[in-house]
Amino acid sequence: MRTTHTLRRTAIALLTTATLALAPTALATTDHTGAGTSWRGAWAASPQAPTQPLTPNWSQQGFDNHTVRQAVRVTASGTRTRIELSNRYGTTPLRVTGATVARTAEGGAVRPGSVRTLRFDGRASTTIPVGGTLLSDGTPFPVKAFESLTVTLYLAGETGPTTFHHFASATSYRADGDHRADVSGTAFKETSTSWYFLSGVEVTGGRDTARRSGIVTFGDSITDGVGAATDADNRYPDELAERLAAAGSPRAVLNQGIAGNQVVNDTTWAGEKALTRFREDVLNERGVGTVILLEGINDIGGSTVTFPAAPTPDVSVTALIKGHRTLIRQAHARGLKVIGATLTPIKGSFYESPANEAKRDAFNDWVRTSGAYDAIVDFDRTVADPADPDRILPAYDSGDGLHPNDAGYRAMAGALDLDRL
Repeated sequence: MRTTHTLRRTAIALLTTATLALAPTALATTDHTGAGTSWRGAWAASPQAPTQPLTPNWSQQGFDNHTVRQAVRVTASGTRTRIELSNRYGTTPLRVTGATVARTAEGGAVRPGSVRTLRFDGRASTTIPVGGTLLSDGTPFPVKAFESLTVTLYLAGETGPTTFHHFASATSYRADGDHRADVSGTAFKETSTSWYFLSGVEVTGGRDTARRSGIVTFGDSITDGVGAATDADNRYPDELAERLAAAGSPRAVLNQGIAGNQVVNDTTWAGEKALTRFREDVLNERGVGTVILLEGINDIGGSTVTFPAAPTPDVSVTALIKGHRTLIRQAHARGLKVIGATLTPIKGSFYESPANEAKRDAFNDWVRTSGAYDAIVDFDRTVADPADPDRILPAYDSGDGLHPNDAGYRAMAGALDLDRL
């Protein structure tokens, strides 16, 4: 069961955010309870169990007297900020010796004068129980949409295997010893392209305070942003947030994609099935009114490949549709609008086969014609090659026939009807 010590959880900003003139180790007054405030998500990443199927990471060995520094770009503005840490898949209580938030500079560095100590129920350190999630106290740390924040965690003791998010498409940094207040990135000599323990950033205050205006993008690797350039924030949810802001309708867009994830099957390396994680990753998000569902291609193809793990059980189109109907029903019960998305092309990828293509076509036909969603977006036709509609357009292909590149993700964001959102 999810636990917490606090209540749970613009055009693209071109104006320079004023830096608060506090010393790097200064403490600010914090809000221990969140009472009377309207917190909303500004950034998110879906937690996963430790694994190492494709790229090296630190999740299985964990940390011991390490400082971990992670930069994330928020999509909402606010006057106060807090972070969410997850020990959802930990096997022992997680001791966080200390944490800071700062404004990102180059590499592992942060901007001078911007470091703020985060507190947890008024204390600098905290322990998160096995399976738990914890929100920090709110701290006066104004942020603008599309600003990059750096969260630094000092973990003095052994953590054991860690809850993390595998494909961050962003660089994280690690240093030996306590460097949570460092401005320079000199001590951070190791890097990873995953996020560790950090599962959310929330804000309150500011202008874009419309109740439940946020959007969750939920899905697999194509939501997660596999194929996008590292540290460029060009995943389709990033591009959607930028497009909304440019249209004068800024809204938080929270990315809850997990590469390899399936709707119906749990996997050993790509997270719990959507039917399980939907409650935690979508329904429990603050300030959300819409969810975009793009998931199912791994259910269709997972039984036909042998990497990066053993094949998963075959999933029929009927079972996949049933899974989507369950997610839609759960979202509607919480008052969320649901946007359904067609599955993008697979010809030329490791999922290509006549049987898989027939399933994809049948599922996409259901998305387009069933009326089960509040609205749909046809990502299939958006990125398909007009000369060969079962294949992704070469200009949009990251190179594997399955995942879009930056241009492809930009086209996907452009396909969404902003009025329907």
